[in-house]
Amino acid sequence: MVLAVFAGLPGVGKSTLARQVGAALPAAVLGVDAVDAALRVYDVSEPRPGHAAYGVVAALAETQLTLGLSVIIDAVNPVAATRRMWTELAERLDVPLRVVEVVCGDEDVLRRRRSSRGETGGGPVEYEPYLGPRIVVDTHLAVDPVLPVVEYLRK
Repeated sequence: MVLAVFAGLPGVGKSTLARQVGAALPAAVLGVDAVDAALRVYDVSEPRPGHAAYGVVAALAETQLTLGLSVIIDAVNPVAATRRMWTELAERLDVPLRVVEVVCGDEDVLRRRRSSRGETGGGPVEYEPYLGPRIVVDTHLAVDPVLPVVEYLRK
């Protein structure tokens, strides 16, 4: 059992990789974007947009982990505060935490991906550099990143 956190800027390929790894492990894949979209459909507003979605995903992850299931968190995880949530959850439940930082090393590819999803790039996303143990996957360069990520998560 593992709590895996997939982090990286929008459009780098986190969700695609998370789903592939989730199927291979197996693990529940919990996406913050999906929860955030559902909250918007039901007109849930909050003073700090996106914050509630992280809280909901953390609660769902805790339920799955207490059942003995592995969980993959699919989220930008841009700053220390959101990252701390996962660290505290893993420590509280005494489960290993593994970080998979996903990047796309080709700016043109990244721009096309964001454009195909209807993202206009409405300003830069604050993203603090990740410090500490992690595996970094460049989705532009990696031929088949699933196996190395699965091996990392099973350590």
